Amino acid sequence: MKRITKRNIMAAFGSVMLAGLASCAQAAGEKPNIVFILADDLGYGELGCYGQEKIRTPHIDQLAKEGMKFNQHYTGAPVCAPARCVLMTGKSLARAEIRGNRDSGNGKKFPGQFPITADAVTIAEVLKEQGYTTGAFGKWGLGPSDTTGSPMKQGFDRYYGYNCQRNAHSYYPPFLDSDEGTVTINKNPIPGHKRQPKGEVKAEDYIAENYAPKLILDESLKFIDKNKDKPFFLYLPFVEPHVSIQSPQELIDTYPKEWDKDREYRGQNGYLPHPRPRAAYAAMITDLDRHVGAVMERLKKYGLDENTIVIFTSDNGPTHEGGDKRFNIGGADCEFFNSRGELKGYKGSCYEGGIRIPCVVKWPGKVKPGSETSFPSYFPDWFVTMAHIGGATLADKDQDGVDITPVLEGAASVKRDVPMIWDFHNYGGIVAIREGKWKALRRNLLEKNGKPAAPWELYDIEVDPAEKNNVASEHKDVVKQLEKVWLERRTIEPDFPVPFVDGKKELK
Repeated sequence: MKRITKRNIMAAFGSVMLAGLASCAQAAGEKPNIVFILADDLGYGELGCYGQEKIRTPHIDQLAKEGMKFNQHYTGAPVCAPARCVLMTGKSLARAEIRGNRDSGNGKKFPGQFPITADAVTIAEVLKEQGYTTGAFGKWGLGPSDTTGSPMKQGFDRYYGYNCQRNAHSYYPPFLDSDEGTVTINKNPIPGHKRQPKGEVKAEDYIAENYAPKLILDESLKFIDKNKDKPFFLYLPFVEPHVSIQSPQELIDTYPKEWDKDREYRGQNGYLPHPRPRAAYAAMITDLDRHVGAVMERLKKYGLDENTIVIFTSDNGPTHEGGDKRFNIGGADCEFFNSRGELKGYKGSCYEGGIRIPCVVKWPGKVKPGSETSFPSYFPDWFVTMAHIGGATLADKDQDGVDITPVLEGAASVKRDVPMIWDFHNYGGIVAIREGKWKALRRNLLEKNGKPAAPWELYDIEVDPAEKNNVASEHKDVVKQLEKVWLERRTIEPDFPVPFVDGKKELK
């Protein structure tokens, strides 16, 4: 596949121009700051503002009260790396460079994931062209520092966190990445995977000197301190509540002990053991909520909150079931917390539970406090929207997302020319297409172990968000049309192949 060069694409953005709805203040140089907070494996039902009744999330709930709650917002992919690729580049999984989790294979310990290329254009690069200072703090997952995928080579002025997703499996890792280097944070790190079949499970046995999420938060706040007098783009892909479960003990102690009576988790579903997995999982989300509160407080301290758009969402749905059915992966209990609400599926699935995610946006003067929208939106939309907010004109009209600024300002919808598409290359290979009320889905595209692709499924999401009634046989014309759109839109990505017949875009 011939790639369009980054130089040509960046030239297409043209000179700095006022966005269509930019204010006079912005014209004078007071562009809004942009803060994008990305949780890790946070389910649709795990926030108070989305119906959660057991886990406390006061700061995010307050964000929703002061802003807009999205009822049908979708990630770009049902797992980490491809979701981040879609978010950063604005290309849907039908055209993204990364379509599944895959290591770079460069031979180092925690080397990082398969890198995006030098030609990839990220939203950080677009905003930097418009005069924004850019910083990323948290989990990257799009390429090690010695590759083209490094955040420092993809438009960020400052980076601190977990470059590699596997290093992020522990909250007490040996090191974190800082710009193009690493810093040792624990002399006695805790590996992210261990079982304890016998003996008393003690949380303190899986704690080291420095808690990585706190260090990441502290560095992000320093970024605000340093750049408070100029427009900035702050990308915060925080790691909670992705397992391992290693939350602060003072928060665990605030949740009922009876939740975990006779439920000691010994690591049998992967990741680390914990004596109180339900309380500790809830504490992870409450700790994430405290991070959001700290960021909001720092913005308020400098009077930046009135000229900052804050977007909070998740990279995919909650962690899926494991071999021991009493627990999800890592000891989580997503049924106990109703983590996915009424939805079907978990992380790794293109059913609603795997890709529909919470999203709240606060933007004073633009977004009406306490408002909600049911307009279906997803990650590629943020690339176009943030570019617009930052003053960039996207001369390249071949975008997968749409500008949802009108929705933020109260419009019921905006016109979407290209359906939302997921072309996912893990978990056997899955494709999903949503257009209007219809969502088509097909699994096992990779046809592993000689198993053919599953038949198409079709759901009317407006009346059946839980995807209980597959109506593919009753609407074959709809299925055929959605399949046609996917195949026409899809580019062949050599690094993430799907088997086709005689090179034609027709599945077996």
